[in-house]
Amino acid sequence: MNIKLYDKVRLRTGGTASIVEIYEPGVAYEADIDRADGSIETDTIKQEDILAAITESAA
Repeated sequence: MNIKLYDKVRLRTGGTASIVEIYEPGVAYEADIDRADGSIETDTIKQEDILAAITESAA
């Protein structure tokens, strides 16, 4: 799976996140994670945390 900057992804937890930084392609990313309460949390996620890319960025 090729994740690009600003892609929206589905996480294995069932949530969604937007990729805001790529630390190492295919390994680690900084993501804005959409929480169930409507808040957004910025955290580091790993490739194995990602289930699928939902949308690709135009960047």
